[in-house]
Amino acid sequence: MDLTLLVLAAGMGSRYGGLKQLDKVGPSGETIIDYSVYDAIEAGFNKIVFIIRKDIEKEMKDLLFDKYSKRIKIEYVFQELTNVPDGITVPVDRVKPWGTGHAVLMAKDVIHEPFVVINADDFYGKSAFKVVADYMNNQKNDLKGKNCMAGYLLKNTLSENGTVSRGVCKVNESNNLVEITERTKISWEESKIITEDDGNNLELDGDSFVSMNFWGFTPDVFPELELEFKKFIQDNLSDIKSEYYIPSIVSHQMNNKLATVKVLEATDQWFGVTYQEDKPLVVSKVKELTDAGKYPEKLW
Repeated sequence: MDLTLLVLAAGMGSRYGGLKQLDKVGPSGETIIDYSVYDAIEAGFNKIVFIIRKDIEKEMKDLLFDKYSKRIKIEYVFQELTNVPDGITVPVDRVKPWGTGHAVLMAKDVIHEPFVVINADDFYGKSAFKVVADYMNNQKNDLKGKNCMAGYLLKNTLSENGTVSRGVCKVNESNNLVEITERTKISWEESKIITEDDGNNLELDGDSFVSMNFWGFTPDVFPELELEFKKFIQDNLSDIKSEYYIPSIVSHQMNNKLATVKVLEATDQWFGVTYQEDKPLVVSKVKELTDAGKYPEKLW
């Protein structure tokens, strides 16, 4: 079965202070994206689509795309502020992109097969790519309406250098997603995991599954995503910081019985670079994996 990896790489890195998509963390100068692409190829993906911004096109092509194209089919599309439904005028003071849901929508003309969405700046580990690819391949021709996601334990996804946002998942006895709640400003407070909830502190269960934006979809998500994004942007146009997130379309599909979402446990530890202070830990973790023989000293 054809399987595409969709990499969201248009982020501005405002909290990080630069293009973390291109920051080097591996022993031979590899980026986090390098490891995701390597793991995807091993898991059987045969095409990769990148969502980028026009102003980083040359850097991405020179540093990443040219070397990948020797191993796998590569395409890329742009996430632009002005790429919105007809009749919508973008506010002149809007700077940030419209969010991950809008980013996925940018790929609707180049993806016609089952696909998996990931962030460019998250290190997911081999298990996530394998369990999701295996699940999607095992559905064969009966995949429509059977979405999935790689789930990580909340306690294994936090940063020691600031707060994070996570989609906290509730699952049923079949490990199908029942509900996903976007929680912001999550951090450790001594031995507890705390989030802000209407101005109050709320303790979260560290063993809860969370979404790290590792989703498996079929292309029939695109028409619904287009409709839902249009509604969102009409309702939120005046809010220049509003963003349409992937969990919104996932919730819409579940609530309207258009799809189920199987939560597949990723057993590797997730890590990422939200803040500059996170980078030394990422470099250290990648070195540990390399020393253990999980990855070659030089990927490409």
